[in-house]
Amino acid sequence: MEVMEAIRERRSIRRYERDPVPREHIEILLESARLAPSASNLQTWKFKVVTDESIRKQLRVAAFDQKFVERAPVVIVGCIDFEAFGDRTRRTMELISRGAVRPSLSMILRFARGSDKGLDSEERQIINGVVNLSIAMEHMVLVAVELGLGTCWVRAFQPEKVAEILQLPEHCPPLAMLTLGYPRERPEARPRKELNEIVL
Repeated sequence: MEVMEAIRERRSIRRYERDPVPREHIEILLESARLAPSASNLQTWKFKVVTDESIRKQLRVAAFDQKFVERAPVVIVGCIDFEAFGDRTRRTMELISRGAVRPSLSMILRFARGSDKGLDSEERQIINGVVNLSIAMEHMVLVAVELGLGTCWVRAFQPEKVAEILQLPEHCPPLAMLTLGYPRERPEARPRKELNEIVL
C-alpha cells in the first residue's frame, strides 16, 4: 500500500471486531513510532500497550465514558518522556511536579506564539514533546491502515486518572490514547477543505 493510499483510507474507527490484534502487528506499529523524527533526535516518547479488558474498562471511565475505549481490543497510551530531554528539562519537571506548570493545550498555544527564553526553555521542551509524540503516533495510525487495522485518536480523558490506572512514572504524562483493532465499520470520509483554502 502506498503512503498516500493509507492517508486517504484512514478513518477514525469507534466500532471494532472482538478479534485480538496479533502481537507482531502491535510490534510493527511500535517500530514505526520508534523510527519517527523528533526534535534534536531526542525521541521523547514512551508507549503503554493495554490489552487487559479490566484496565480498558477503567480507561473508558477516565475517558469520560467513551465506550469504544473499552471495546477496542488494544489501547496504546502515548506519553511524553520528559526524562529524555535530560538536563534541558530538569527545571520543567520540577515545575510540573510542583503543579506550577501543566502542559495544557492553552499553555502550548500561548508559548507557540513565541518565546524569548531560548532553545532550552521549559516551555519549548513541552511543545517539542507534544509535537514529537504526535508524529510518532501518526506513524502508527498510518501503518495500522496498511495492516488492515482501525484506530482512533483519543484526547478527551483525565490524564491524572490514566496515569494512576497505568501507574505511569511522573516524568511520563499521557498525552493521547490510540484505540486499535479490526474495524466493524467503514465510515465515509469526513469533509476536508479544498487545497486552495489551506495554502497561504
